[in-house]
Amino acid sequence: MGVIEEGAKKSGILWLSLDRPRLAWHAWHDGAIYVVTGGGEQSLPGLAGSGQVQVTLRSKDNGARLITFEASVEVVDQTEAAEAVAALAKERLNAVDGAGLTERWAAHSQVVRLTPRGPAL
Repeated sequence: MGVIEEGAKKSGILWLSLDRPRLAWHAWHDGAIYVVTGGGEQSLPGLAGSGQVQVTLRSKDNGARLITFEASVEVVDQTEAAEAVAALAKERLNAVDGAGLTERWAAHSQVVRLTPRGPAL
């Protein structure tokens, strides 16, 4: 298991370099990081159309920066990526509509896959 996968699995949050550094919760699934944005979920402005983003994972042990890397950005079809959406929904804490969460995401949010690329910093 690589540093990126290990870090993403151990910590439920990461930082994305967007208009400013943005904290986001996420899920690791099948070699990529998944986040949800919009529709009452975390605001990650510009992520869906960015093409790539810099991601920073922190150490769960001490909170320090573990690794920073570039990731390609792709909005996924939530029906086709049902397993990834289910993994992401499991990581969603304190949702007011737990039973209808994925239906709300399908109607009002975007699920984005962040695929690590290139050498890590």
